[in-house]
Amino acid sequence: MHYNTQRMETYNPGLICLSYFCSPANRTLQQVFSQESFFKTNIMFIPLSTIMRNKQLIIGALSLFTLLAVPAIAQAQAPATPPKAPKNWFTKDPLQDSIPGAASDKALKMLQAKGLQAKPVIVAVLDSGVEIDHDDLKEVIWTNPGEIAGDGIDNDKNGYIDDVHGWNFIGGPKGNVDHENLELAREYGRLHKLYKDADPHKLKGAAKKDYQHYLSVKTEFEQSVKSAKDQKAASSAYFNDIEKALGTVKTALSIKDTLSPANLETAVKFQDTIVAQAATLLQKVFKQGIKEQQLPKRREAAMARFDEMINIQLNPDYDARKIVGDNPEDLSNRFYGNNDYEGPDAGHGTHVAGIIAAKRNNGVGIDGVYDGAKIMVVRCVPNGDERDKDVANAIRYAVDNGASVINMSFGKSLSPQKTYVDEAVRYAEEHDVLLVHAAGNNAENNDSVLHFPTDQYSKAYRDGLFKKQNTASNWLDVGALNFLTDERRAARFSNYGKQEVDLFAPGVQVTSTIPDNKYAAFNGTSMATPVVAGAAAMLRSYYPELSAAQIKNILMNSAAKVDQMVIKPGTKDQKIPFSQLSVSGGIIDTHKAAELAAKTKAPRKAPKSNWRKTATPNAIP
Repeated sequence: MHYNTQRMETYNPGLICLSYFCSPANRTLQQVFSQESFFKTNIMFIPLSTIMRNKQLIIGALSLFTLLAVPAIAQAQAPATPPKAPKNWFTKDPLQDSIPGAASDKALKMLQAKGLQAKPVIVAVLDSGVEIDHDDLKEVIWTNPGEIAGDGIDNDKNGYIDDVHGWNFIGGPKGNVDHENLELAREYGRLHKLYKDADPHKLKGAAKKDYQHYLSVKTEFEQSVKSAKDQKAASSAYFNDIEKALGTVKTALSIKDTLSPANLETAVKFQDTIVAQAATLLQKVFKQGIKEQQLPKRREAAMARFDEMINIQLNPDYDARKIVGDNPEDLSNRFYGNNDYEGPDAGHGTHVAGIIAAKRNNGVGIDGVYDGAKIMVVRCVPNGDERDKDVANAIRYAVDNGASVINMSFGKSLSPQKTYVDEAVRYAEEHDVLLVHAAGNNAENNDSVLHFPTDQYSKAYRDGLFKKQNTASNWLDVGALNFLTDERRAARFSNYGKQEVDLFAPGVQVTSTIPDNKYAAFNGTSMATPVVAGAAAMLRSYYPELSAAQIKNILMNSAAKVDQMVIKPGTKDQKIPFSQLSVSGGIIDTHKAAELAAKTKAPRKAPKSNWRKTATPNAIP
């Protein structure tokens, strides 16, 4: 599932306030969330007892409530409008611009001034798809030099027909996968068929262990379904309360048209407590920016969203895979899909691509971190949870076709075929490709919470004669940074971890490209990750002799240290040293990274790679 947007604030003991969350499950809401006015108009409260192990799932199920004003909204004031991020803040320099950007503008200017010869590099965006003809992207989209567009022939014989700008692993002859169920539902369905009638006393060995896993998944699945249904019922009941309140006030005032603020002020003063209470409720609703005439559509959207959650995402029998036409359990089949690079929902992927490489200094939209990179589009993340098979094959496709950096702004809490993904990660490591991954938006400590995909191999690989390697050396996990320099420096939604998250990068109010040639500001570790991927591409372009592991270490060792107490993600005011949120304890500094790269000695023998052999055309045909 895409890591895009989530914000949490605690107002009362035992309650969590969610002001917004955007994921593929909520893709239709992304434009709403990108509007500044949204921040001050929508809050909701959920008992902590409903936030179970799969917090991302629960939050996704409840996110539509951010379009409503639930009963608890009367207990708190709407949050004040937050400061607005400066345009293109993610590329700015902290010293020159007084904002904690990635200093990538400064780094690029320095590298260009040195007169170094930049090598074309490819960044694979493994995501929901990309609008390749966007005005700010069309010049930076990768074109496969070995393929002839539209001839229906696999010209370069890589197994993929007409993969001119990348590939789509969640498409097929019958179209494209849009909605998918969650891995929790898929895993429950698989295990339930095996163990629903099993006698646990007769199980031994692996089957006994698998049965315990089934019980855990079953509990989580059933709780999640119940929670989604309960929240749907609560949403419906609250809309009923609003409609009843409208009828009560209009009858009391003999009004047939839309109520005005003055009407409500009059009704609040009625001696009839029922009328006064109804008017007070409506005042609370309308003060959140919700208009009376919008209520029917909001109700319809809310019910549709919960139906989608219950009937698709939490439905183990929902089968979107027949669109693709493959067997998702057959890991030996790597060659499936189609070449529809955009798919039905390219909002997230297009935004990510723009952060990395949107054309700079063209007077249009935004400037990406490094437009010397070419974007390879690899669609593998649906409106739901991605499948391990697709992720693994997408990584292999990117490696085989010349990517030197892979951006992965997605994740989930279960990974049934992790070994297959591990093999792909190892394949990328062996071919000197850097993987940059989003830490996640659950405000959780990744040191103690399972979070997939991961750099931790399920089975150690042999490294030389006597060593074993348990962790991928070519992997970076990225947390999200705010543009504010006070105690709010760490994004409240960001996952963190002194052992598992490597560094932080800009991820709040990041404006970038979206479909239909437009732009929007999104929040999330999904946005922080491409900032780092773009910086890595810049370094790989100017210092191609350095290995992926060296680039990772350079970015971490050059990270700007922050000696400051900040609000711990997921809490209202609990303070923690920023240095404890990640391995590096710092913020990406591309300029310092470029300076360090210039001083770093390359390996005696360049690592085996496909990308160093790849020539990238300057523009799409």
